[in-house]
Amino acid sequence: MGHLFALNEDAAGCRVLRVSKAYHHKHPIEDAAMPSATVEEYLEAIYKLSERGEVRPTQLADALGVSGPTVTATLRRLEAAELVERPGGGVELTESGRTQALSILRRHRLAERFLADVLGLPWDVVHDEACSLEHALSPRVQEALERYMDNPEVCPHGHPIPNSELHIAELAGTPLADHDAGERVEVIRVAEDDERLLAYLASHGLFPGATVDIVDAAPFDGPFLLEVKGETFALGRDIAGKVIVKAP
Repeated sequence: MGHLFALNEDAAGCRVLRVSKAYHHKHPIEDAAMPSATVEEYLEAIYKLSERGEVRPTQLADALGVSGPTVTATLRRLEAAELVERPGGGVELTESGRTQALSILRRHRLAERFLADVLGLPWDVVHDEACSLEHALSPRVQEALERYMDNPEVCPHGHPIPNSELHIAELAGTPLADHDAGERVEVIRVAEDDERLLAYLASHGLFPGATVDIVDAAPFDGPFLLEVKGETFALGRDIAGKVIVKAP
């Protein structure tokens, strides 16, 4: 008879305690032979990147701050666990992978709302804090948080929160960078994973729900001149591309 437990090293160099297949059938996350938090981070990152288009391994490496070989090895394990597919060298979530990604995203964004609305943490720090908290929330705690916060529909940065059935609202809006001088728009969401950017946007009142007047737009991809609540300031095109707006 084989050993019940064995210590193995995963693609990130973490030592993982594995249970022999001879003793039980494992969940797909366990089949991936990595800590579940690592798997969840990958699935969440793949889902978010897929909202912008095709996902490539190099994008995953950049998003997660890991090496290319680590991503390749991890994706191989996720594919074996039937959580991702690799069409043409790209990365796509399977139905099972997408379900798990939405569950993770729900926990993450509920955690962000709790940290911001209940504990009063600034919106520029709640994303990173929620990355740690999301892995510890049980379904019971998730449901309690939803009831306590009256079923929030979006995170503090304006991104939709999947509901208890893991349905998620479609993304709407266009980048502020695509608009012209003379327009008035309303912020609906912003990029959430850059603390310095969020702190800068907050300093100018560029929160979801803010009304923005585009006073001027310099040619040749120059900066915008914006007005929010009577304050006029310049905003570079690259940052404006991370602010999603709609007509008020």
